[in-house]
Amino acid sequence: MTTAMTEAIGRMQSIRSTIEQLNGATATRAAASPDTTVSGANSDFTALLNQALSGAGATQGTGVPGSEGVTGNAVKDAAMKYIGVPYVFGGEDASGMDCSGLVQRVYADLGIEVPRLVSGQMTAGTPVASLAEAQPGDLIVTDNAEHIVIYAGDNKVIHAPYEGRTVSHVERWFDESDIVTIRRIVPTNTANTANTAGLDIQALLGSLGGQQSATTSVNESLLAAARAAMLSGGTR
Repeated sequence: MTTAMTEAIGRMQSIRSTIEQLNGATATRAAASPDTTVSGANSDFTALLNQALSGAGATQGTGVPGSEGVTGNAVKDAAMKYIGVPYVFGGEDASGMDCSGLVQRVYADLGIEVPRLVSGQMTAGTPVASLAEAQPGDLIVTDNAEHIVIYAGDNKVIHAPYEGRTVSHVERWFDESDIVTIRRIVPTNTANTANTAGLDIQALLGSLGGQQSATTSVNESLLAAARAAMLSGGTR
């Protein structure tokens, strides 16, 4: 899990703790004089917060061991460093490499272990259903499982082609029918802030405001703390 995501979830957990204190502060008065408006506002806030926390947890797909915190763009950047290295059958370093050697070296540079040969790499990670869903860093196996490339985004790939050529960043030349499989090695990361993880800051603030207007017994310092926690990094 990325540092930004960890911090976002931490902020939301803090908000949850704060609202539990808010709920406790109003519980005694609500029991003595039931107020369905306060109860409804509390429920609205809790539902929104639970939805945000659930969304944050769902943004991270499963990668191979050691891939935590590594992004697809980091894979692309690592691969770009080998552009121009000559193709050498069986090679796996900057002096020369073949297609699967490039893949293994790139991921090794990021601390991730993948098999050496295409036959092993094509079963690593998790499957991706189609080219439309491919993300930078995904591995695409083509040519009847005899060639493997690293998807770089924008319809481009990075690969070690064949003898006499060098590692290249090129337009994708194949179509869906040429693909044997697409594999995702690093976790899917579709959000890096509380806002993009599904936390609707304005809705939550509105919910808090509803609680404040519904009763004058709400601890205003706790309300202010909840607002500050949400705005400290959730809106960007």
